[in-house]
Amino acid sequence: MVERTYQLDSVFGCLSDPTRRDILGRISNQAMSVGAIAEHYDFSLAGIAKHLNVLERAGLIQKNRRGKEQIVSIDPNGLAAASDYLDTYRELWERRLDSLDTYLTSFNKRR
Repeated sequence: MVERTYQLDSVFGCLSDPTRRDILGRISNQAMSVGAIAEHYDFSLAGIAKHLNVLERAGLIQKNRRGKEQIVSIDPNGLAAASDYLDTYRELWERRLDSLDTYLTSFNKRR
């Protein structure tokens, strides 16, 4: 449980930063080199590398070497724990809303 909590904290903490969310959006359709990613921001290459390291530690991206370049791609499994966590609450709210709908329907029929 502690490991899962750490993983969730890491993923949600990582996603709280707009630059990291933007990076994930950019690489969600195609892998990109670190240099190509850096071209979209007013950060130094070292600043982008720090963001990428946070994303990698959270398990949201993978880095692979291709010659001299590091290619960054999204790791779809990285969001699995967060998705499962959010699904728990989605299911809870769906049940509550279904219950409310049932109540309101029965209430309106009595009127």
